[in-house]
Amino acid sequence: MTKIALILAGGTGTKLWPKSREKQPKQFVHFVGEGTMLMNTYLRLLPLFPLENIFVVTPSYFKHFVEEQLPELPNENIITEPFPRNTAPCIALAMTQLSKKFDKNTVVAAFPSDQVIFNIREFHHSLEIAMSVANELNGIVTLGIKPTRPATSYGYIQVKQNSRDLGFLYDNGVRYTTTFAEKPDLETAKRFIETGDFLWNSGIFVWKFDEFWIAFDLYLPDQSKIFKVLKKFVGKDSFQMAVEDAYKKIDSVSIDYAILEKAQNVFVVESSFGWSDLSNWDEVYRLSMKDGRDNFIEGDVITVNVSNSYILSEDKLVAISDLDNIIVIHTKDALLICKRGKSENVQEIIDYMKRKQIVRFL
Repeated sequence: MTKIALILAGGTGTKLWPKSREKQPKQFVHFVGEGTMLMNTYLRLLPLFPLENIFVVTPSYFKHFVEEQLPELPNENIITEPFPRNTAPCIALAMTQLSKKFDKNTVVAAFPSDQVIFNIREFHHSLEIAMSVANELNGIVTLGIKPTRPATSYGYIQVKQNSRDLGFLYDNGVRYTTTFAEKPDLETAKRFIETGDFLWNSGIFVWKFDEFWIAFDLYLPDQSKIFKVLKKFVGKDSFQMAVEDAYKKIDSVSIDYAILEKAQNVFVVESSFGWSDLSNWDEVYRLSMKDGRDNFIEGDVITVNVSNSYILSEDKLVAISDLDNIIVIHTKDALLICKRGKSENVQEIIDYMKRKQIVRFL
């Protein structure tokens, strides 16, 4: 079984401002672990994929980050978009560009570049099962994470607890999918957890080349025509110009909404490895090592009677007294202060700056 990995590195990560910026979004920044999020994603894939079969898809203006952070990755393994168009076109571009290099039975696994994963052995086990299912059952397979709390920042997948036609695969966590649900409110998330048949949607997907194009042709016929034309330019000097022309014609749409929610041959592997898409500062705090007062502190920081807080300073001295449950992020040119539990509202700050054209801090 030939298999390749696509690392999708085109997101913005605005809720992790001011460390994550439009010019250097969160996938190219260090938050948890040893390296940047992109580097960590790449390193956990190396044991399962040969280096030459790992590809990164990113906007052209971020290519230098990929080159700097993954210097051993061959240059031809960096696939560039003129500008982001969400995950469906991003993946279709990669599949088009690689169409003459790999045959129709090649198994493709796509990974967001901005996730934190613990228990790598369990992650590898679930991924190997998913690739086997994609190869043997000609299905589209995703990894679903057993939820540990009623999170409102994640999508959910409802599964059928039915072993029909799955045999031993059912015992290995393979399930049929019923529904893909968008990010719920808290009460809905609690109901999802109580039913016991909902998993978090990891955004990790696996399929064979031909199964992807069958689904793409069926559910995105207009875009499919554009990529079929683009395929004729693969390997030619005019390919990048053709890509730019194609991207001007296509709509932004996620692979979840465009295909996964509609396709009939979708399977999910119930997985129990530690997982987070690191969507906001509260999640960063949750995953960080704390001291005896449940604080995470990094940089030149003085605290007096402070607890349950995340405090980071990259430049100036930060001194805080008699406060609890706060998040303080001090970079060289910006300062964020908010309550823990409310870091989702950082998006409102970003929206305000965009309205007021305060672009130099974005």
